[in-house]
Amino acid sequence: MSKKAPKLDANGHRKFGIRDKLAYAAGDAGCNMSFGLKSTVQTFWLVYMMMETGLFSILLLLVQAWDAINDPLIGSLIDNDKRKYRLGKYKTYILIGALGLLVGGAAVFLPFPGANTVVKAMLFIVGYVIWDAAYTMANVPYGTMLNLVSENNEERASLSVFRSIGGAVGGMLPGMILPMLIWQKVAFDPANPTWFLNKIEIPKGAEAQFAPEKFLTNPLTGKAYEVGDKVLNPLTGSQIEVLQGERVFWAALIMGVIGFIFFMLMIKNITIRGNEYAHLNQEGEKVNLFKSFGTFMKNRPAVGCTIAAMGMFLGMQSATTATTIMFATHFGQASMSGLVTMVGFLPMFIFMPFATKLVKKFGKKEVASIGSIAGLIGAAILCCFPLCPKNIQLVVYMAGLIFFGLGMGFYNCVSWAMMGDAIDYQEWKFGKREESVVYALHSFFRKLAQGVGPAAVIAIMGTSLIGYDSALGTIGQSAETASRLCWLVAALYALSAICQFVGVALIYNIDNKTQKQMNAELAERHAAALAAE
Repeated sequence: MSKKAPKLDANGHRKFGIRDKLAYAAGDAGCNMSFGLKSTVQTFWLVYMMMETGLFSILLLLVQAWDAINDPLIGSLIDNDKRKYRLGKYKTYILIGALGLLVGGAAVFLPFPGANTVVKAMLFIVGYVIWDAAYTMANVPYGTMLNLVSENNEERASLSVFRSIGGAVGGMLPGMILPMLIWQKVAFDPANPTWFLNKIEIPKGAEAQFAPEKFLTNPLTGKAYEVGDKVLNPLTGSQIEVLQGERVFWAALIMGVIGFIFFMLMIKNITIRGNEYAHLNQEGEKVNLFKSFGTFMKNRPAVGCTIAAMGMFLGMQSATTATTIMFATHFGQASMSGLVTMVGFLPMFIFMPFATKLVKKFGKKEVASIGSIAGLIGAAILCCFPLCPKNIQLVVYMAGLIFFGLGMGFYNCVSWAMMGDAIDYQEWKFGKREESVVYALHSFFRKLAQGVGPAAVIAIMGTSLIGYDSALGTIGQSAETASRLCWLVAALYALSAICQFVGVALIYNIDNKTQKQMNAELAERHAAALAAE
């Protein structure tokens, strides 16, 4: 029995449908299987590899600066590539990146905690550069192709929603499940009762503070531990947890394989209906990166999207490492930190089924702006949790995350469609279409925030403001340091919410009315150009 022929559109392409949406979702699942490891990188190198905070913040800033720079470089490389590929240009570059991510994600987690400082620095830089090059090669064309899968505004909005779904699914494993696998709660073992002290470097003069006998009795009850009892930290009263760094390497390798499968599902099932070479004008003029940068800075919606995204990473991404260490030192629940965070973002999943309908009725800017207000409310609650009694702090923290997650849900579901409209805005206002470069410049600033934010936070953690000592891991931090980390996390979430509100509510200027005008005028231009050929 022959297969039923697919329905075709006026240009002979398979009509847009659920297959494209699921395929595009699979693409971001593949990206996020790797991207979700970003926060674990910082925790791995601080806690397991015990790299000094000042040095690590500098190294992180250097590699993330390169990370930001190579996005527009690769974007312009793709835009200027005129060669014809069997899979198409964007799919070919995505395949190359996906192959690199098979092993690239694991390269930055080579577990050699006993190596000297120079070797550690080299391992980090080389591993990160390999990983980042592969990720950029896959992610830039993936983000760019949204506008080429469909020219219909509602269909693009649905692709953005499915991208958010795929990203959430891809981020679940590294974000929620990975902490459970790599953090070990310490239970009392009389055969080797203080083995975990070998995981830290006790400074000279502090031997008495970390004397083994202090870890043989419960600091809250004064009673000796029995077999299987949870071992509490005498400094903070929280359960001791140890990061199993060897497991991180193998987990990253497995996630690279799973991510590759997601990428292949997308490549096989999505249809690119637009022209991948439309950015080259009739004379074949190449994209000038510096001119494109100047035009980008005049593109108000692109700048608004970028500020919102930078705020998200300056706040949320920067907060992730501090949050994990806060959970380990203050709550004694590092293994559950990912689960708590994911519970906070459940409202995003609740909102997703209604996103397309709300966008159709109110517009993307309007929906994102409402979400940004919810994010501000969540941030205000989060700023209150360090003031609460410790027995209810976690409850208040999660309540703040729920409101914050609602705001992020509104924004994330439409953010990529908003960026797609910003690409159209560039053509509408400045007469030239540069999908890859505009998206890559947006990605440049996102990644700059990903580098500056965590580097700054790690540097702050090592100062007297917080007092984190990387040589002591999570076991030897004081109660004061653990408490200060709570305030740091709250401040970072507040920064994220404020930037999101400013970007989407105050700067981004494509409201529903402007959207319709822009789409109509661009359609007329495209029709006139076709008629002239």
